[in-house]
Amino acid sequence: MNLASLAFKSSWNRKSSVLLTLFTIAISVMLLLSIERVRQEAKSSFANTISGTDLIVGARTGDIQLLLSSVFRIGHANNAVKWQSYEYIKQQRGVAWTIPLSLGDSHKGHAVLGTDSSYFTHFRYGKKQMLAFEHGRAFHNGREVVLGSDVAKKLNYHLGEQIVISHGMGNTSFHHHDDNPMTIVGILKPTGTPVDRTVHVPLIAIDEMHGSAHNASPRMIGKAINKPSNEAVHSHDEHKHHDHDHHSHDDHNHGEHSHGEHQHKTHQPVESEPGDLIGKPKQITAFLMGFDSPLYTLQVRRNINQYQGEPLLAIMPGVTLRELWGMLDIVEKILLLFSVVVVIISLLGMLTTLLATLNQRRRELAILRSVGARPWHIFSLLTSEAVIITLLGCLLGTALFFVAILLAQPVLQAQFGISLSLSMLSSYEVTLLGGIMLAGTVMGIFPALRAYYYSLSDGMSIKV
Repeated sequence: MNLASLAFKSSWNRKSSVLLTLFTIAISVMLLLSIERVRQEAKSSFANTISGTDLIVGARTGDIQLLLSSVFRIGHANNAVKWQSYEYIKQQRGVAWTIPLSLGDSHKGHAVLGTDSSYFTHFRYGKKQMLAFEHGRAFHNGREVVLGSDVAKKLNYHLGEQIVISHGMGNTSFHHHDDNPMTIVGILKPTGTPVDRTVHVPLIAIDEMHGSAHNASPRMIGKAINKPSNEAVHSHDEHKHHDHDHHSHDDHNHGEHSHGEHQHKTHQPVESEPGDLIGKPKQITAFLMGFDSPLYTLQVRRNINQYQGEPLLAIMPGVTLRELWGMLDIVEKILLLFSVVVVIISLLGMLTTLLATLNQRRRELAILRSVGARPWHIFSLLTSEAVIITLLGCLLGTALFFVAILLAQPVLQAQFGISLSLSMLSSYEVTLLGGIMLAGTVMGIFPALRAYYYSLSDGMSIKV
C-alpha cells in the first residue's frame, strides 16, 4: 500500500474532524477566489464605462470630479460650458466628432441627459462597442426620449408612453415639467454602465423645459403621430393615465401591473416628424471629443486648458480612470487582506486538528514503526494527509466559487453593473490556489516533524 492510499484511509478514519476542516478550507478558498474575481471584473467594468473617447471637456474643476459627473452621473458640475465655446472648440483641427452633454434634470431618481444624435453614433463603451436599441430608435425631435434598459425595466415603461422630466438630480426634484411630456421612442440594450440608468433627451428639450418651451416653433419641436390611444403621462409623484380622446382611465401604479397587462403591452414603433434636436442652448455641462490622431488630442487638450474665453478643463478619461482606481487601491488591499486572513485561519484550523489528534495516534504510528516503517515514512504520511486535505479543500472551494459566480451574475449586473464572466480560472487565480497548497503543505510539516521524533518505545508504552 503506497503512502497516498494509506494517508487517505487514515484521514477517512477521522472523517468527522477532517470533513469539518476540509469544508472550512473550501469556504475560505471560495471567498478568496470570489473577492478576486469581483475585484478584477469591477475594475474592468469601471474602465469599460467609456471607450474610444479621447477627451472630456467641462468647466474647470477636478479631473475626477469632471469624470464622475459627466460619465458616471455621480455628483454634479459646479459650472457649465458656454455653447459658443463648444461650437468654437469642435471646429478645431483634427476633431473627428463631439458629443454635447447637458445634465441637471431627473426622472424618478434617474439622471436625464440632454444630447444630440451624435451620442448614438459615436459613444462607445466596453471594447469600443456601440449603443444598440432593444426596442425602437433614437429620438427625432424635441418631444421624444430614449431610455436606458434599467430605467425601462424598473419603471415598466414601453414605447409610446409619455413621461415628465423633473428639475433636480437624484430623488430630490424641485420642479416638474408637466407642460413638456415626452414620448418614449427607444429603449437601449443593457450595457452594464451608467447608460442603463439614464434617460436621454434632445438638447432642445432641456432648453424648452427651462424657459423657452412656450416660444418654441413647431419646426423645433416636431410632431409625433400614430401614438397608442392609451398613452400615459407620468408625473414625479404618481403614475396616471390621461386619455387624449377624452375617455376615462383608472389610475394605476406602474410597479403593480398585472400579468394580463404585460401581455397586452407591446413595443410598437412610434412614428414622428423630424425636428430640431439642438435649438439654441446657452450652455451645456460637458462634452466628449474624438480625434483623427493622438497628436491632435494632446495639442487640443493643451489649448483647451489655456482657453481664454472661459476656464475649461480637458481630461483624458483613460488616465483619469487609472487615477480614480488608484485612490481605491487601499480598498482592494483590505479586501484581499481579509480573504487571505480567512484562508490562514482555516489552515491553522487544519494544523490544530492534526496536532490535537497526533497524541491519540502515537500507538498507531508506533505499530507502523514496528512493522518496518522508517521515520521518513511517518513524516511523509503526516505531510501527505495535510496535502490531501488542502487539495480536496481547494477543489471543493473552486466548485463552490463557480456556483457562487453563477448565482451572483444577475444580481451584480442589475444592481452594480458588474458583469462577471463564468470563465476558467486565470493564471493569477491558479497562482493563489498554488499558494494555498504550499501553505497547507507547510502547515502539515509541523505535526509531521513531531511524529518523526516519536520513538517506538514511547508509542507502545502506556502513560498513566
